Amino acid sequence: MTSLARIGPWPLGGLRAARLVERNVMVYRRTWLVIVSGFFEPLFYLLGIGFGLGALIGDVPGPDGRPIPYGVFVAPALLATSAMNGAIYDSTFNVFFKLRYAKTYDAVLSTPLGVGDVALGEVAWALIRGTLYALGFLVVTVLLGLARSPLVVLTVPAAMLVGFAFAAVGMAATTFMRRWTDFDFIFVVTLPLFLFSATFYPITAYPDALRVLVVATPLYHGVDLIRGLSTGVVGPALLGHVVYLAVMGLAGVAVVWRRLDRLLLK
Repeated sequence: MTSLARIGPWPLGGLRAARLVERNVMVYRRTWLVIVSGFFEPLFYLLGIGFGLGALIGDVPGPDGRPIPYGVFVAPALLATSAMNGAIYDSTFNVFFKLRYAKTYDAVLSTPLGVGDVALGEVAWALIRGTLYALGFLVVTVLLGLARSPLVVLTVPAAMLVGFAFAAVGMAATTFMRRWTDFDFIFVVTLPLFLFSATFYPITAYPDALRVLVVATPLYHGVDLIRGLSTGVVGPALLGHVVYLAVMGLAGVAVVWRRLDRLLLK
């Protein structure tokens, strides 16, 4: 069974992924400030833009077209961004260092853990980090009175789905990188996603051609999903967002699995 778990296809692989998560917890227990610090960037955006700029903007159209305060509009988007940032950071920079320099995974594979355990374990850890950011941001959102529906509690699993999608794709991209300068491409992708995924402006504010492009981006689906739950506007479109993010995450895990198998067992 051990050999099958190491070399077998999904779902036989990945049975011991929790052991890798446990290792990451032990590593970060003395450097927890590194994890906590990533929470503050979207929080500062919320306070500076949601309240500062929001006082000048006033109300904007919500998911159902009815006007809502700008802070209520922005907060769910920054919650989705928080989950994305936490997941991307851990599934890219940290994984690259372990893979190319520390050779952590080579050591891991000398134990009963296999490639599937590495893939699922690292994606799970990145998901945990993104979820911690989302939980902290959700607490702040509720305390500031920016949640308009009891369905806001569902934004936590929604944020976990966003984190899963970006963690898997981020790690998949990392397996193709050869040097630190390649990470410039990560910022080239994530920054426009942050700025133009209907984060700060309603989707109706974009020209028709640009709107089609925005709707196709993954963060938009996360933003619209969490915004709908936070404001209590639910419908079939939210299910479409769930499917999009789930497929994105599963595809990313499949690529990670194949790439690690080629890089570590060659």
